[in-house]
Amino acid sequence: MVSKLKEKVSSFIDGNKELLLAVSKEIFDNPELGFEEFIASKLLAKKLQEAGFETKLGVADLETAIHAIHPDINDGPVVAILAEYDALPGMGHGCGHNLIATTALGASLALGSIKMDLPGKLVFMGTPAEEGGGGKIFMIKAGLFDEVDAVMMFHPSATKNYVGRGGLAVKEIKIEFFGKTAHASAEPEKGINALDAIIQTYNGISTLRQHITSDARIHGIITNGGVKPNIVPDYASAEFYVRAQDDNYCEELVNKVEKCAKGAALSSGAKLVFSRIGHAYMSRNVNKTLGAAFSKNMNAIGEETHTVPHGKGLGSSDIGNVSHVVPTIHPYMGISKVEINGHSTDFAKAASSEYGNEQMLKITKALAMTAIDVFTNPELVREMKEEFAESKKKHNNRV
Repeated sequence: MVSKLKEKVSSFIDGNKELLLAVSKEIFDNPELGFEEFIASKLLAKKLQEAGFETKLGVADLETAIHAIHPDINDGPVVAILAEYDALPGMGHGCGHNLIATTALGASLALGSIKMDLPGKLVFMGTPAEEGGGGKIFMIKAGLFDEVDAVMMFHPSATKNYVGRGGLAVKEIKIEFFGKTAHASAEPEKGINALDAIIQTYNGISTLRQHITSDARIHGIITNGGVKPNIVPDYASAEFYVRAQDDNYCEELVNKVEKCAKGAALSSGAKLVFSRIGHAYMSRNVNKTLGAAFSKNMNAIGEETHTVPHGKGLGSSDIGNVSHVVPTIHPYMGISKVEINGHSTDFAKAASSEYGNEQMLKITKALAMTAIDVFTNPELVREMKEEFAESKKKHNNRV
């Protein structure tokens, strides 16, 4: 029975290939920044409504957030498939979110076509602004994940398929210094140079980076450094991301960065304003049980999966916050035949390439097949939840 259901969803995806490719292209050709994904969210919501999903656009007080439920609801697990569709400034879909959105849609439509034969509830969630805005965090606070038993989505990678890849906690900070203007040549002694304070802070953080754990990252940019060389800058600012695999250590590093800024304020005489901006993304709580089920389905469609090599860099995502609320998988699928950098124009090209689209269709099948396993295998659900409970206990003991 299960194998036949998996064959049906695979056939559905093959039969609706052109529709899915058209959706991916529409989103790719109209890149929208976080919380402004009006074209993408309306397109996805329309396709879900046409397939009979009870669809709400604009949930959690976010205009571009989607919550859609298939009407065939029975006793059993609640599975949520997540979509992202925000782009990057200056390079469009250099992170491949057009593929993420289309995969979530394709898997949901395929599962919807057989949902009458499955227990449980199928949910699609469109989650805005992953690239810094944290749409999933708003949706968590709105209670949309409260009754969900399993969450799944995918993310493109360069050449390899990864399962069980972790993620770094990240906190965004803004550092501002307020000084005093003066003529930089005639009366420099009367000024208080805010740019000097920012540069001292930047150098202090660079020194700090020599003495942090290898998994941690501190990186930033100077966003304002003055208006003209002959005016002592009375305002300067910078923004930094602070990341680490351990949530507590990430907070410790933020405190150290603040001390660097306080030292610069003391030595320059400028007034410091240190702010936390955006939403803090948590580290990723990897569910190995659910990941193993996904790997089996990838193998069944002829794709190998890999674990992330030791020392390979990790990114951050608000899926980390979700993974501390409900068992979650966030596997990666290679969309390029050659190595490319993430968040690049080369990655954007791969996200619209023929090969990238072929890979997208494959992982759409694997996600739908894994959802079928969750719907139909109570033992898998029990083990998945036991692992999640144990991981949460360990995390809470560290906090």
